Amino acid sequence: MRVIKARELTKTYGRGEGRVEALAGVSLDVEPGEWVSVVGPSGSGKSTLMNLLGLLDRPTAGSYVLDGREVSGLKGGELARARRDLIGFVFQSYNLLPRQSARKNVELPLVYAGTRGAERRKRALGALEQVGLSDRAGHRPPELSGGQKQRVAIARALVSRPAMLLADEPTGNLDTRSGEGILNLFGQLNASGVTLIVVTHDPEVAQRGDRIVDIRDGRVFADEKSRGLGVAE
Repeated sequence: MRVIKARELTKTYGRGEGRVEALAGVSLDVEPGEWVSVVGPSGSGKSTLMNLLGLLDRPTAGSYVLDGREVSGLKGGELARARRDLIGFVFQSYNLLPRQSARKNVELPLVYAGTRGAERRKRALGALEQVGLSDRAGHRPPELSGGQKQRVAIARALVSRPAMLLADEPTGNLDTRSGEGILNLFGQLNASGVTLIVVTHDPEVAQRGDRIVDIRDGRVFADEKSRGLGVAE
């Protein structure tokens, strides 16, 4: 079963002469365990596509099946629950609570899901171990480097065991060495079966995935295999 099966996704804003078509019939399939990089120039529609795939917005038309469930028509609480349960988000800005420990930041999605305290702690510590930060569980974000903060954010995205991780410019705020560490971590997670959608403007980041989907003028301009750089030595 495909993780993503999107057909003819369209998104328009405004009406009449002010009508803008941000996406014009995008279709996309993503298989379990695949790493798909989404690229495109500013204004191409890649951010709109990310918002639709992440259930942060709803399409004007089209079908979106996520992990076997049609989600394009969901509203309100159903939409929020699907977003919480099926998608782990990683953003350029880490969006961590500065006064909370790394572990408590990772626990947040489980708090919203109503998971009990002992189970929350166990799963949060497991996620931190998965990203190589078990020894920083008690540290607050101001005590962590940029790369470590992004690893905490990735652990938070993983803790709900989502169908996929959706990452928007995940190395954008990092220096070269820290960014390389995050990309290597993504490669390791992907090798373990985690499905990744990475939106990026950086061609080197894009080449780390299995496929590169190039969005231009609201359409899929190209969908090709990458060079598959994977985990750097």
